[in-house]
Amino acid sequence: MNETIVSVVGNVATQPVYREVATGPSARFRLAVTARYLDREKNEWTDGHTNFFTVWANRQLATNAAASLTVGDPVLVQGRLKVRSEVREQQTWTSADIEAVAIGHDLARGTSAFRRPGRPEPAVSSPPPPPRPEPDWETPDAASQPAAEPAAVT
Repeated sequence: MNETIVSVVGNVATQPVYREVATGPSARFRLAVTARYLDREKNEWTDGHTNFFTVWANRQLATNAAASLTVGDPVLVQGRLKVRSEVREQQTWTSADIEAVAIGHDLARGTSAFRRPGRPEPAVSSPPPPPRPEPDWETPDAASQPAAEPAAVT
């Protein structure tokens, strides 16, 4: 419930690695995020520090990410941030992982063509459902309505 959700814009730094594991498909790749700032003395944009994140995707997101992403692609990643520290060979290492909820190409820096993945055919062929008639949404106007007969006076 108290998870840190982040949205990160950067570039795919490594080719996604796809694996089939017991819990379903999984993919991971490294994401490079470089801060840019305006150097007022030179009046030009300058690259700052680059942060690297390991992005983890599961299930259908993993399959689609592995099929869609290549090194250098500009992407947006949204997900849960996990920061870990560990000691290796008497040095402390800190890594930042993102458990992705959504991944997409950054359309501010290029174009992309969306394709839905194919759906598997059902095992048993069933007849198509009968066509449904279109609803009549038009309201008839007063001119086309038959005029009402005046009531007889007795």
